[in-house]
Amino acid sequence: MLRFLRTSLLGLLALSVTGWVIWVLTPTLARVVDVPTTDYLDMHVHTAGIGVGGSGAFVNEAMRSSYKFPIYLYALGVSMEEIEEQGDVVVLRNISRQIDESRRVARAVVLAMDGVVNARGELDVDQTQIYVPNSFLMRELPRFENLEFGASVNPYRLDAVDRLERVADGGALLVKWIPNIMHIDPADEAIIPFYRKLVELDMPLLTHTGQERSFAHARDELGDPDRLRLPLSLGVRVMAAHIGSTGMNDGISNYERLNAMIETFPNLAVGISSLTQFNRRNSLAHALTRVELNERMYYGTDWPLQFFPLVSPLFHLNHIGWREARSIVAIDNVWDRDVALKEAMGVPTVVFERTSAYFSRRSDVHQ
Repeated sequence: MLRFLRTSLLGLLALSVTGWVIWVLTPTLARVVDVPTTDYLDMHVHTAGIGVGGSGAFVNEAMRSSYKFPIYLYALGVSMEEIEEQGDVVVLRNISRQIDESRRVARAVVLAMDGVVNARGELDVDQTQIYVPNSFLMRELPRFENLEFGASVNPYRLDAVDRLERVADGGALLVKWIPNIMHIDPADEAIIPFYRKLVELDMPLLTHTGQERSFAHARDELGDPDRLRLPLSLGVRVMAAHIGSTGMNDGISNYERLNAMIETFPNLAVGISSLTQFNRRNSLAHALTRVELNERMYYGTDWPLQFFPLVSPLFHLNHIGWREARSIVAIDNVWDRDVALKEAMGVPTVVFERTSAYFSRRSDVHQ
């Protein structure tokens, strides 16, 4: 494990140094890049908070003391001083402002994040690494015309079905899970009533697949795409985030385990968020060679995890070429840069265009 960590850190350091050198030497940074105008929806945007302003959000001590915490503050574009002075809503303001300045993305789904639930069906604060309550987003998001509500409900809560109905009434476009850190087993038959309510509400389930390395610790066996067979068999519209692009289970890569399910379940879709990160840098190009996956792809970023050196077009020169990479680097807005990079790598326009329709609540289904 220590050898793996040393290798990973050295690899990241080498990429960072190389990237910074190229960045400094790139002459196109000074020119204005012509960015077309579109009205895409980003369906995968995170926020966070520490409870200031009555948000109810928190980051636990393990995460607060981790080296990752100041990195996340940097990625979120806020400081502790700003949060303490303005409250956790300052992150939402920052997201809204950047989306407003984007020429490619017009709206974003901001995701709540439920926590670990104990045997009594109550929130386990000690085990929960990050918590963003639905109530906070339902209260604050109506202030921002370009932000949509993505709910998060742990199905092991005693009142999970009632909570699901409340967030649906509150305008949620989807329900978000990270099973690895929420300790949810998607294959657990005990949560079938929750799945049936998702079907009744026509509410998509956006769920992390693959390893989870953004937090202090994770149960990666719960990110196995094969565990999604239960909700899929019940008719739930499942969006597998990241296409299971990292890790393996039973000796088979999570990516291949997910691919094996595509033909069986027409209600299985895949999200391309985070697939340009340096640790997944060949995943998107490989997925684009699969016709079946192309037809099931939807657009998201996994913001705020788009910052250099975690993401850069310079890491994809084997797919997009030097000139195109330099042009993308010169784009200022992070959402515009993300769209441009994915377009350069071959993501079809229809992937961006159809995302909004997929995550719209269709009222005629319930009439």
